[in-house]
Amino acid sequence: MDPFAALFAHVTPRARTFFSGNLCNTVEFGPEGHLHLFKAGVLTLTQPGADDLKLHEPTLMFFPRGRTHRFVVDPERGADLVCATVELGGAEGNPIGEGLPELVVLPLAGHPTLAPVCDLLVAEGFADGGGRQAALDRLFDYLLILIVRDVVASGAVESGVLAGLADPRLAKALTAIHDAPGRAWSLEDLADIAGMSRTRFADLFRARVGRTPIDYLTAWRMTLARQLLAKGKSVKSVASQVGYDSAAAFSRVFSRVSGRPPREVR
Repeated sequence: MDPFAALFAHVTPRARTFFSGNLCNTVEFGPEGHLHLFKAGVLTLTQPGADDLKLHEPTLMFFPRGRTHRFVVDPERGADLVCATVELGGAEGNPIGEGLPELVVLPLAGHPTLAPVCDLLVAEGFADGGGRQAALDRLFDYLLILIVRDVVASGAVESGVLAGLADPRLAKALTAIHDAPGRAWSLEDLADIAGMSRTRFADLFRARVGRTPIDYLTAWRMTLARQLLAKGKSVKSVASQVGYDSAAAFSRVFSRVSGRPPREVR
């Protein structure tokens, strides 16, 4: 069983490359998500409220949810970089970003499985081939998935859906929710899938994921509902697809969770 398959099918991380080359001046980045591949040179990362980080070796820096930061470089040597903005979703509900650290720093020397795609990114970023932007964006998309795998396997994610998927028992229940969000799941159903008692399952789920199983089911339904509404689907159609008997019942829950009615999103 691939615990990430159903999740990534609906909420695949996305990246958009905006810089590749030699950075020769100080630059500040805004609060959106970022993924930076530092290849060579000398670079100092500064952040409000954190110690400076000086880099000399190839390193990935991943800001999953966005954080203002600055790069300071030697103006004569500069720093060779490939950079992308990252979209994992934010307050509106993409669960991938929940529980990830504010900053993930991965020196490539210590993470050899990431090196091949990073080499391709640098080769593409410093060349001028046709389709360069599309190639870079797709390589960054793939790299994001590799980073998520690496961070989860390392145990650095302590809460959220990724922490739940790292537990084989909870992964079964979460995968069931992701695969069939429209089913009328009960706590008993999900506990049975996990092979646990109802009480033990509920306690472990809340401890790992950070919310109750039914609350997570609701949040997941609303995540999918936002995507469907943004594609122009009718409120009635979306309500049926995410497990609600009526548009009115769905609208009440959507408004409570999202802070605005579904017709505004549509």
